[in-house]
Amino acid sequence: MTKYRQLKIFFRILGLCSLLSVLCPVLPGSPEAAQPVNKKFVYYIYWSGIRAGKAVLEYKSTSEGTTISTQVTSAALISLFYKVNDFAQSAIEPDGYPGSFILKVREGFHRRNKATYFESKSIGRPQKVIFHNILDGERVEYYLDKPAYDPLSAFYAMTKMPLEVGRSEYIDIFDNKKLWKTEVQVLRRERVRVLAGEFDTIVIRPILKSEGIFLKTGDIYIWVTDDDRRFPVLLKSKVRVGHFTAVLAEGDY
Repeated sequence: MTKYRQLKIFFRILGLCSLLSVLCPVLPGSPEAAQPVNKKFVYYIYWSGIRAGKAVLEYKSTSEGTTISTQVTSAALISLFYKVNDFAQSAIEPDGYPGSFILKVREGFHRRNKATYFESKSIGRPQKVIFHNILDGERVEYYLDKPAYDPLSAFYAMTKMPLEVGRSEYIDIFDNKKLWKTEVQVLRRERVRVLAGEFDTIVIRPILKSEGIFLKTGDIYIWVTDDDRRFPVLLKSKVRVGHFTAVLAEGDY
C-alpha cells in the first residue's frame, strides 16, 4: 500500500475526532446554561505516533439553545500530501433535539457539503427531516415516527445518561439518509494522564453503523471525565494502516 493511500485512508477516518466534541461539559437546563457559555477545546491527533492533525471544538450555549462546531485540520507536513479541512456544526434547541446539522468536508480532492434540517416533533405526527446535498442540489424529505438526533447532538445528549459500567445506552441518529439505533457500551472506570492533565474517566465504546462525520473503521474507545461535565480527554482506534489517538491538549474546563 502506498504512503498516499495510507494517508487517504487515515484522513477518511480523521473525522472520528469530531465525535470527541459531542460529549460536552454543560447540559441544557443546568444552572450554567442560564447564562451564555462559550467554551473551546483543542485535541492533537496522532497517527501511529506521528502528529497528523488537530481537532478544535467550540461550544456556545444561551437560553435560546446550544451550538456545537468542530474543525478538523491536517498538520502542515501531512497537508503537503493530503490536505484535510472538515467542519461540522449542530444547532441544538432548548429541548436537546437538533434544529439543523451542517457538514462540510475537504479531504484531498474529496468534497462534501450537506445540511439536515429537523422540524419539531409533534404528538401524534411524524417528525419531518429535510436532507440537502448542496453540491448536487439533491433535496429529500423524510418523516420519522420518533424524534432523532444528528451525529453531534446525539452524543451530546448522552451526557444526560447515567453511563453505568457494564450497561449499554441507545440513541437514535438520523445520518446518511437513514435512522440508526446506536449502541454506546459503558466499559470501565480508569484514571489517565493526557497533555491537559490527569483525569478520572469512564471508558465508552460507541458501536457506529453510519458514516456521517466518521467512517466505521473498527473499535473506537473514548475516555470521558467521571463527573457531571463528561467531557472527553482521549480517543483511540485501530485502523487498517496502524492506529490513531486524539488527546486533549487544552480547553476551557
